[in-house]
Amino acid sequence: MKNEEQERTLFGISLTDRPRWKQFFICSSGFFFGYLVNGICEEYVYNRLQFSYGWYFTFVQSFVYVFLIYLQGFTPKQMVNPWKTYVKLSAVLMGSHGLTKGSLAFLNYPAQIMFKSTKVLPVMVMGAFIPGLRRKYPAHEYASALLLVAGLIIFTLADAKTSPNFSIIGVLMISGALIMDAFLGNLQEAIFTLSPETTQMEMLFCSSVVGLPFLIPPMVLTGELFKAWNSCSQVIDIPSSFIVFPTLTYSSQFFIPTKTYTWVETFA
Repeated sequence: MKNEEQERTLFGISLTDRPRWKQFFICSSGFFFGYLVNGICEEYVYNRLQFSYGWYFTFVQSFVYVFLIYLQGFTPKQMVNPWKTYVKLSAVLMGSHGLTKGSLAFLNYPAQIMFKSTKVLPVMVMGAFIPGLRRKYPAHEYASALLLVAGLIIFTLADAKTSPNFSIIGVLMISGALIMDAFLGNLQEAIFTLSPETTQMEMLFCSSVVGLPFLIPPMVLTGELFKAWNSCSQVIDIPSSFIVFPTLTYSSQFFIPTKTYTWVETFA
């Protein structure tokens, strides 16, 4: 634990000498603020600018991630895992992001967030089948997750009757994203568990680089590659959002405690 605390830094500033509650407050506040602004930008691009090309958006976002990581000095020579480790992870990551962003063309933002917040159930179920984890949970935790899903169903039925932007296509897309999220979270955790030296920067860099080719087929098949390019050339706010949006998301990752994706595990 002491070694872990010595490594706990934020943008080069050590947090080790601060009380644990302050560390938790700084990390959680920074993370949620980044994703709050990120969500505002996302809804602005899709609803106000009418840019509904999820695969293309994910493609550009991944390029920005790679560029930002390169600026921080990370190179493939610092990798502790082979490239093949990230093939499955990258496939489900890009699929999840592409479907999630694309669903905003058919769903309003609150409905999308409600769907994504229920990924805890598929993640729990899939965790029992991922090699290296094989996790099992008490019955009451499964019951809690089911109640959460039941609440989602009630919300969805009500929203479908009142919202002007609600389509079954969006529901299918976000459901597909949830299935991929079930693999995504567990695959990430399995890599961290089997290779404790893996850093978040390596995880994000490798999954982005390996995942870029996976995005080309859906962009070509859906015609997004050319439609999105035309939209970017006509509306100047779209390219600028491509810079702000991924940068905020990328910065928020540094507020997550090193080598773990749960604050409870680190600060409890």
